[in-house]
Amino acid sequence: MPATIKERLYKGYAQVMEVAGKPLAAEKTRYQRVEIFDTVANGRVMTLDGIVQITTRDESAYAEMLTHLPMLEHGRVERVMIVGGGDLSIADEALKHRGVKEVVLVDIDGRVVELCKKHFTAINAKAQRDRRLKIEIADAFEYLGRRENRARFDLIVADRPDPVGPGKALFGETFYDRVKGALKPGGFATFQTGVPFYQPEELSEALREIGSYFPQSGVYLTVVPTYIGGFMALSWVCKGRGKLGAADGARKARARFARAGLKTDYYNPQIHQAAFALPEWIARLVPKAKKKKARRRG
Repeated sequence: MPATIKERLYKGYAQVMEVAGKPLAAEKTRYQRVEIFDTVANGRVMTLDGIVQITTRDESAYAEMLTHLPMLEHGRVERVMIVGGGDLSIADEALKHRGVKEVVLVDIDGRVVELCKKHFTAINAKAQRDRRLKIEIADAFEYLGRRENRARFDLIVADRPDPVGPGKALFGETFYDRVKGALKPGGFATFQTGVPFYQPEELSEALREIGSYFPQSGVYLTVVPTYIGGFMALSWVCKGRGKLGAADGARKARARFARAGLKTDYYNPQIHQAAFALPEWIARLVPKAKKKKARRRG
């Protein structure tokens, strides 16, 4: 029998991947167990505590949608912060924008960053060579609260894991308050908020908490096959009156995409606009987040 690895994220459901060759990495860091291996169907894969974090076959559907969509609507992003993102895939996408002056990646687990620099060069080699990238091995929650980071970033991308282990601090109202404080006026933040087919509460709770701090917020969708369950929900906020997904913003994004000459595997202007069309069962999760007025903080 060929070697396999099983991910059991949801009760009563699992996915199995056939492994090609020996594991490239398998070790316990201070924070979590890291495994990196090649697979027959999905390219190179990294898991943390047995949960799939990235595959080279479908990472574009995740990284491109968290970065290009808000950046192209904003139009003037110069400074980006990535919460987590140790595989550098999101940093690689953000650095494709010539107007970006600085990308700060803050990950608590330096060993994950080291391993990804070595084993995921197919998706992060350019980012590693780019002088605009600054990597901070630190607690992102603490980093967001530093005085020098107040109103510093045009875009914050929260590439956070599920709310377990060291990732717990990256969920909840205090985290969103700190994101608000670190954003410039008019800045956007995007968040991974789970697969609503299996994690409806994660999306509803995140939107409820986000809505208490930001007057403008919402959700859009992508499909990452190895994040099992169909649609993945990506939430967004704006520190100001900006709104992602409006007709005018999508029109400007289309023009900026054409001028920028971005090379993408998933994102395009048609996907940009379609991502805000929600199936009814997902749309029913969203109004739960619209009951509170945004708090005047940050």
